[in-house]
Amino acid sequence: METPLREPTFLILTALAGEPMHGYGLIAEVAQLSDGRIALRPGTLYGALDRLVDAGLVAVDREETVDGRLRRYYRLTEPGGEILTAETERMRRNVKAATTRLRAARLRAGLA
Repeated sequence: METPLREPTFLILTALAGEPMHGYGLIAEVAQLSDGRIALRPGTLYGALDRLVDAGLVAVDREETVDGRLRRYYRLTEPGGEILTAETERMRRNVKAATTRLRAARLRAGLA
């Protein structure tokens, strides 16, 4: 999987870091994690999940039938957790660099 991760992929992995989830749960959790900025459609979500499963970052945890419909739960795999950790650290370094530069710019401008 290429990095940096696209935001929807990062948020899907983040949602699955907590516990296995089914598609509708993932859609709701990604919306919550993004403060409503990312609204995944089912087709987009399942396409992303298929790619994540193929990459070994996510696996099917279990399946159950609810009201006659199959509900598939997905979980984060160990390699998925490693990618999520690496991406989180990359983002943390970027935020630190930006914060340091912004602070220095405010000091230079006498706004501190």
